[in-house]
Amino acid sequence: MQKTTKQLAEELGFIRKRASSPSVAGTTEKRVRSHQLFAYLIVIDFESTCWNDGRLRNGQEIIEFPAVLLNAANGQIENEFRTYLQPQEHPLLSVFCTELTGIQQHQVEAGVPLHICLLQFGHWLSKLQEEKNIVFARDVERNACEGKKPCAFVTWSDWDLGVCLKNECQRKRIRKPDVLNSWIDLRATYQMFYERKPKGLNGALQDLGMCFTGREHSGLDDARNTAQLAWRMICDGCTMKITKSIDRAVSAPFLAGWDVPHYRR
Repeated sequence: MQKTTKQLAEELGFIRKRASSPSVAGTTEKRVRSHQLFAYLIVIDFESTCWNDGRLRNGQEIIEFPAVLLNAANGQIENEFRTYLQPQEHPLLSVFCTELTGIQQHQVEAGVPLHICLLQFGHWLSKLQEEKNIVFARDVERNACEGKKPCAFVTWSDWDLGVCLKNECQRKRIRKPDVLNSWIDLRATYQMFYERKPKGLNGALQDLGMCFTGREHSGLDDARNTAQLAWRMICDGCTMKITKSIDRAVSAPFLAGWDVPHYRR
């Protein structure tokens, strides 16, 4: 049977088929997945000290450091990392912070300082590199990468890596890992790809007919939901590219050029 123009457009990803249920990993819907530069994506979403009086109290400190490894070929979350941290500058969490994040005082007191967390995270990354044959964007031109699988970091906005971690490392004179000097801002990518501004992560999910799973402002749950949103965008034809880099080693092909067809409803 000859396909209609609308059916062809739906298969090519130019218009979205309305679905009654959200997209999940393993779904075999008729969507075109664009060619991906990265085989894996690591989604990070920090939770930090905060107050409801509008003041930053000389800066915020990370109290939850989560990361999830998303397979960009099948949408599966294949590994996770999570550590609670001890805030050193303002050790006592505000009531507002506890109510917002769900993180309790005893959890941060049992946590580790930032520099130890970064070491633990580095060990986790090294294990992934060995087990998954991963290479990060910044290392593509530094090493022989034949047969390796490129990987990039993903955040919802530039705040996590470009503001929070950067400022805390500077204040505490901790070296920020070079591997965290480039990332994909999924909020900016979403806005450019769908040509509309999302109302937060939950709003972006709802706009695509998806539901937030878990507790909002739990770092790990936020990271998981951001990963699911990234997978949905991949299914809709979005090519994930680096949007922010303060590392000259990242090669041009990995940088966002917004040269993919925009998706329109």
